[in-house]
Amino acid sequence: MRKTYPAEISNIPGQVLYYPSDLGKLDDIELIYFGQHSCPATVKPNPATNQSIVLSNKLADSLMFNELDTPLHLFIYGKSLHIGPLIGIFSSGFTGISNKPLGERSVFFSKLLSLSQTTGCIPFIFGENVINWDQETIKGYVYEKENWQINEFPFPNVVYDRLPNRLTENRDGPKAVKQKFQKEYKIPWYNPGFFNKWDVYERLNADDRALPFLPETYPFQSLSVVETLLSHYRQVYIKPIHGSLGLGIHQVLYDKHEDVYYCRYKNEAQENKLQKFSTLEAILKHVFHNRPLENLIVQQGIPLIKSSNRPVDFRVHTNKDSNGVWQVTAIAAKISGAGSVTTHIKSGGVIKTLAELYGDDEEAKKVEEKLSEAALILSESIEEHLDGIIGEIGFDLGLDKKGQVWMFEANSKPGRSIFSHPKLKEFELLTRKLSLDYAIYLTEQTITQSIGMQK
Repeated sequence: MRKTYPAEISNIPGQVLYYPSDLGKLDDIELIYFGQHSCPATVKPNPATNQSIVLSNKLADSLMFNELDTPLHLFIYGKSLHIGPLIGIFSSGFTGISNKPLGERSVFFSKLLSLSQTTGCIPFIFGENVINWDQETIKGYVYEKENWQINEFPFPNVVYDRLPNRLTENRDGPKAVKQKFQKEYKIPWYNPGFFNKWDVYERLNADDRALPFLPETYPFQSLSVVETLLSHYRQVYIKPIHGSLGLGIHQVLYDKHEDVYYCRYKNEAQENKLQKFSTLEAILKHVFHNRPLENLIVQQGIPLIKSSNRPVDFRVHTNKDSNGVWQVTAIAAKISGAGSVTTHIKSGGVIKTLAELYGDDEEAKKVEEKLSEAALILSESIEEHLDGIIGEIGFDLGLDKKGQVWMFEANSKPGRSIFSHPKLKEFELLTRKLSLDYAIYLTEQTITQSIGMQK
């Protein structure tokens, strides 16, 4: 585990930094960095026994450093010493309301920022309109002593993308900010975008490790695709390529005894519907009218395990840790609501722990291991085959009646509804902590690489 040190600012002349003496001799240090700001300084070992970082007033002002409550990391490479790291969390939907600057999402962000002490970093939240490109500074929100404040920071070491939806992500403003930080400033930008279901499937389909977990899936190009899958599996799911939260999902079933089709979905009034049709053409005409079919995929239906005669799937969260290694951070079972096409809570779904679902610790442990193994394989495959720096994934996995694991969806910005369950709150904390731990790892990797390139 990387060591952190308390920092203080002292009224001493010049641009001076005293570093913890347990770091040994640092005679070669010429530049001190805080985020992307740097300045030359005289560097000396701290003669005191408390092993703290001490900055002179002039040095702290030059670096825009005023963080005195958080123990921080020191990254030493070449002739540079980096204090921090400084983590920018990029989002949108700022309200201007002092106690709820991001509306209902303020609670999540306050919990995320509150982990600065335990992780040893300085996180702040910012949007596209608070960046001073000339001065290379940002006015960002911090959460301290249960209050929101606005502080001014240098550009950060890394940026954690927490844009709330695809609509915002595709706007020109956020895209320009992301591009400028990455191209001009070489700042790592992690969790950069929402996944496209068809793109994920196509890329993973070429990976032998991931292939066993993928249901047969095709773009919705014609009814013949639906007909073919129904002839093999008796049920299919039709999903929007860019959908989330279970919105727009339709289940189509074929009853060979009656020679009829059923379509289960949620209508515009948010009512669960199950309708019978004599032909697939009738489903297309009545259910999918005015829908651009090119934005849909058709997926093999899986005979899922059930609880109280209701289908069950599983949400599995994975996160990169402080060493850049994938970890399973949370697993929950989701039981579908009555008549619902999905297991989402807003559609009447119920969340249970594996122990609650199985009532047998040994059986729950076996399922946990099986789901964890699949999620880690899929995480590594997604990281390898998709663009950008990916630090967290939320999987929707299913188990069929034979015990085979199937991947239905992978989400780069997973919802957090499973953490409403009281027995899963500790895992919610772990997912937040690791998202910042990974930023610290990225900072160290970036500093090392940039120094290496300069040599």
